[in-house]
Amino acid sequence: MLLRTAAVALVAMCPLLASQTSPQLGQPAPDFALTDSAGSPVKLSAYKGKVVLLDFWATWCGGCKVEIPWYVEFQNKYRHDGLTAIGVSMDDDGWKSVKPFLEEHKLNYPVVIGNQDLASRYGGLPSLPMTLLIDRDGKIAESHAGMVDKDAFEKKIKTLLQKSPAK
Repeated sequence: MLLRTAAVALVAMCPLLASQTSPQLGQPAPDFALTDSAGSPVKLSAYKGKVVLLDFWATWCGGCKVEIPWYVEFQNKYRHDGLTAIGVSMDDDGWKSVKPFLEEHKLNYPVVIGNQDLASRYGGLPSLPMTLLIDRDGKIAESHAGMVDKDAFEKKIKTLLQKSPAK
């Protein structure tokens, strides 16, 4: 009887689990408005016309710590071509962990604190890091759970930077 109850519960959850998938490529990126570590507003839709590297990460995530210096490098290298990186920390204790991390690592792009609502709008974040590339039209061009391949990801960034926004 217990096994049957568990099976029924699992089947009932299937639609919920199915909705926790990565955002669909080619779809508009879900907008958000959050504040960065200086208290300034960061609204994703304000970056339309730019290529956005949207990085969901956490201070405790080993792969995130490897990728962040790459994203700092990309921001330096391609900022004048229209790239903007935005970090979304998913640390449970928010700025308590993130502010010391930012002081130590000197990120050159805005960082905000994410929440469950934002995570669910981006597919539930199957793992961290979770990095998306959003094209100049605000549509998801790439979604990658886990660490990216730096060189392949940079090629995708360069390709997106060469494209003009739709008229």
